[in-house]
Order: sequence, then C-alpha cells, then structure tokens
Amino acid sequence: MESIRVHLPEDLRMNDDEFTRFCQDNPDLKFERRKNGDIVFMANTGGESGNYNFEIGADFAIWNRQARFGKFFDSSTAFRLSDTSIMSPDVSAITQSRWDELTPEQRRKILPLCPDFVLELRSQSDRLKDCFEKMDDWMANGCRLGWLIDLTNQTTYVYRPGQKSQEVIGLSQLSGEDVLPGFVLDLTALI
Repeated sequence: MESIRVHLPEDLRMNDDEFTRFCQDNPDLKFERRKNGDIVFMANTGGESGNYNFEIGADFAIWNRQARFGKFFDSSTAFRLSDTSIMSPDVSAITQSRWDELTPEQRRKILPLCPDFVLELRSQSDRLKDCFEKMDDWMANGCRLGWLIDLTNQTTYVYRPGQKSQEVIGLSQLSGEDVLPGFVLDLTALI
C-alpha cells in the first residue's frame, strides 16, 4: 500500500493542536501534515524496511553513545517546521545544545524545530517524487545534512543546504561530514 495524500480546503485545515488531537485519536495510524495543509496517511513498512530502519538506527545509537553529539530520534518523532509542516523522518538528530534550549514541555510534544540531520529510507510504499519533495522541505527549513536512501535501486541522494542533491550510485559508505563529525554509515552491511 502506498502512502495517501489528502488535500484539505483551507477552511478545513487543522492547526497544530487539532492535528495533534487527530493523531492521538487515531493511534493505530501515522500521519504527517505538509506545508500546504495536506494530510499524508503514512503506510506501514514491510519487514525488510523495518529491519533496515532498526539496523541503521542502531549504528547511530552506538556512535552517539561514544561521540555524545546530541539527541537522535526514530520515525515516531514528529517535528513542526517553520513552514507549518509536521513531519517524521526515519532517523533524525539535533545537537545537544539545541535540545538543551527546549523546555521540558516542548520535549514532550511535537518538537518545534528542524533537525540538523535527517535520514529518509525509501520503502516500497514510498513514491520517489514524494521523497524528493519531503527532502527539499527538510532542507528549506534548516536541515544541515540529509540522506534519502533507496536500497532497492541502490541509490542515495545526499542533501546539503543551498546545493543540488548529490546522487550516489551503489551501496557505499556515507560520511556524516561536518554535521555528524566522524560518523560513517556502511550501507554494504545492510544487504
């Protein structure tokens, strides 16, 4: 099943509190709100994608315990961006100093900021066009490094601010560059 995007007329669009309640009232479903107010019903991932997400997340967790970069989040964490989108990447990170600036109440709710780093892992239910749009939105809202990984086609798209995305063909190692200094994700270990 593919994700489903529903366009709401302007007078029916949900504000942040309404959207949060809508999500809470439907706990078995996952939603995102795009900058134009569209609601995206996210499809569940299959076993392969779920395993890849877990394995990739573990690599970040192990590295972060040693590097003490900041806070990493899984795909169930939502971020409210300055363009009013509320989205959840598969893996994301913010520096410790940005986390420390949040109030305890902000930490418990949808995080009111854009991550420094995002990773989107394309699953079978994701349309590539939608993935590109989402990555562009992450970057337009202040993300400093983004990876869109398409394991099926063995292609990764690396996003950096103010630059065209870089297409990396084949499974290789991805560097965290100056955003996640010293981090390397070895995609060959996944297949």
